[in-house]
Amino acid sequence: MENIEHKQVEVKGLKLHVAEIGSVANKGYRAIDFDFRGYGLSDQLAEPELATFQDLIDDGVGLLDSLAINKGERKQILGGRFDAKTVIRDIYTLFWRSEVPVAGENQEIMDLFDPSTPLPPWFSEQDLSAYASLYEKSGFRYGLQVPYRTLSVYIGITDPKVTAPALLIMGEKDYCLNFPGMEEYIKSGTVKHLVPDLDITFLEEGSHFVHEQLPEKVNDLIITLIYKHSV
Repeated sequence: MENIEHKQVEVKGLKLHVAEIGSVANKGYRAIDFDFRGYGLSDQLAEPELATFQDLIDDGVGLLDSLAINKGERKQILGGRFDAKTVIRDIYTLFWRSEVPVAGENQEIMDLFDPSTPLPPWFSEQDLSAYASLYEKSGFRYGLQVPYRTLSVYIGITDPKVTAPALLIMGEKDYCLNFPGMEEYIKSGTVKHLVPDLDITFLEEGSHFVHEQLPEKVNDLIITLIYKHSV
């Protein structure tokens, strides 16, 4: 992409990689995308095993503070034994399906990977190489710690609610909808108990990676939400 501005912004002693550009920016808004700590070109934590969800909140708020964006302008914050390229290929070939195979006893999910399986049509070998290069640098340690190993860690919030306008975009073929109770929780609107001002949109052909699979539709939905809540 052209005209992407890359920079490093220091937040709580760590340098976060930030990029500004995109469809939202082209509509007259300031679009900020960044690598969370431990991902991509951002710094690693000294002790990744101590990371929690609170770190993700701190990264987002700290970044906006560092960029001198006041609260009135803050619309949204957008989400081992194998080499990195093999792991990324495995993730994209397995998890873009609506049904994900389950590893049996004495198996790991990587054991189910078939190297002959083609990549999804919207994910190229060039994409794969770029992702693998970044994960070769960052590793997977932090990504496995947050969120997967910290779901039950208490971070001091007793009544969590997101009161800002929010948008949930999911693919109808997202394998996460097969998790017990997940589809009912979202489609019944129960999730709005935690996020009252939430718009929910399902894209019929979308998978778990809907933002990469259908970027134009996702961008249009984001821009529509921003217009809807523009002052």
